[in-house]
Amino acid sequence: MSEALTNVAIKTSMGEIVLELYPERAPKTVENFLRYVKAGHYSNTIFHRVIDNFMIQGGGFDKKMQEKSTGKPIALEARYALDHDLKNEPGTIAMARTNDPNSATAQFFINVNDNDFLNHQILPEGDPVEYSRRGEMIKSSRAQALNATAGYTPFGKVIKGMDVVEKIKVVRTNGNSGMMPNVPLETVTIESIKVIK
Repeated sequence: MSEALTNVAIKTSMGEIVLELYPERAPKTVENFLRYVKAGHYSNTIFHRVIDNFMIQGGGFDKKMQEKSTGKPIALEARYALDHDLKNEPGTIAMARTNDPNSATAQFFINVNDNDFLNHQILPEGDPVEYSRRGEMIKSSRAQALNATAGYTPFGKVIKGMDVVEKIKVVRTNGNSGMMPNVPLETVTIESIKVIK
């Protein structure tokens, strides 16, 4: 696929990460992310959730753990991305969201493992249906399964600075305690995110 790619640089307190974005494989998601980049939304935010062997998440909170205001959520493109061979693999960036599949705004995460269970799953016909949840086959109503298998939209990949991602993923965190778990004990700042190509 010949794609007009956009590169962005994430300047962090632990080094620089360069991403290649895929606007033809996740168009609305890339457009949304770049809107926040160009507005300077990510400057002086933090990586507020870090889980080794899973992902590092940021872009939603400032250094005082105050959540930043965002625009309207976007429609999920996980199925479209999967159809265009974009998966939640090591080094890919994806949009974070709530339990509502169409709730992504500004927060993103970088996968540090092959997180296949975060990809969209195509369900078999019928109701109830059987599907995989974190590698375990379960059965539920079609409506519940559609929500559980909606997936998360990857929209780019780290092309430089994966060593920085590796450093961030092993910072000490508050574990599974407190109002928000897995918060780094030493602040990891996103100083800026800028388009470089």
